[in-house]
Amino acid sequence: MDVSARVSQASILGAYERIQPFIRRTPVLRAPAGELLETSPVTLKLEQLQHAGSFKSRGAFNALLSDGDLPEAGVIAASGGNHGVAVAYAAKQLGVKVEIFVPEIVSASKLAKLEEYGASIHVVGHDFAAALAACSLRQKETGARLLHAYDQHDIVSGQGTVGLELSEQAPELDSLLVAVGGGGLIGGIASWYQGSLKIIAVETEGTATLHAARREDRPTEITVSGRAADSLGARQIGQIGFEAAKRFVKESVLVRDEAVAHAQERLWSDFRVIAEPGGATAFAALLSGAYQPGKDEKVGVLVCGGNANLATF
Repeated sequence: MDVSARVSQASILGAYERIQPFIRRTPVLRAPAGELLETSPVTLKLEQLQHAGSFKSRGAFNALLSDGDLPEAGVIAASGGNHGVAVAYAAKQLGVKVEIFVPEIVSASKLAKLEEYGASIHVVGHDFAAALAACSLRQKETGARLLHAYDQHDIVSGQGTVGLELSEQAPELDSLLVAVGGGGLIGGIASWYQGSLKIIAVETEGTATLHAARREDRPTEITVSGRAADSLGARQIGQIGFEAAKRFVKESVLVRDEAVAHAQERLWSDFRVIAEPGGATAFAALLSGAYQPGKDEKVGVLVCGGNANLATF
């Protein structure tokens, strides 16, 4: 894994130039003061409308387009679901062979997407870490290029293009709430804004990798559980995301699974937005009061994934 190079505004700009022909510039939705919060306007960045249903397509395309010729075996990845779906989608668009390892907790909707995009699928182990271990062994056998879900420079630079877009669409924002799992998203976004915007990291109680890392001052393993485990369920935060958070993210909050479920319901009832649990986690911090903005604070919320299982939604 490439964790030596620091993700920068320059690497994110390069990623955006590279991937623009292949991604959607996802829209923002503005709720004026009084609609969601009494004194603060709220801007939702609707990244769940991205190809393959999440921000992960940005990093997948950047990784596939960055390093010239790929090995004959193509690419290989482990994922709780969304990274695998994004890599499979990008590989299909670019005509690249792809193999994806997912854990047993993968949702039926994400498994169906992997099949739709033609990936060779392996369901292995209970969580992401188990799938990654099996994936790494397979990679050594085949020589395929491993695309790590969140701790690889070109992946994180691609995810940072969400911040680039939002800075153009909503330059007035004072703060931005971002869900954290393995740290690729917040690492990229924080590296784009570089402290010019207050970024609040939001984690569920069962996927609190950044909280654990801050307590120990290093990435450290947690026990993964809860509603958002299939999308935010890394056992520990990546080194790239942790270093970016140490530099640029001053505040983080935890939310309960019940708050995430409520946020999913409100996104649907108020805006007709379907979000999976991980995609609604940042919004949950706002609705539950885990994050309380100041008077007249202009708040942004990233809705980062929409691959919900509609049978249980």
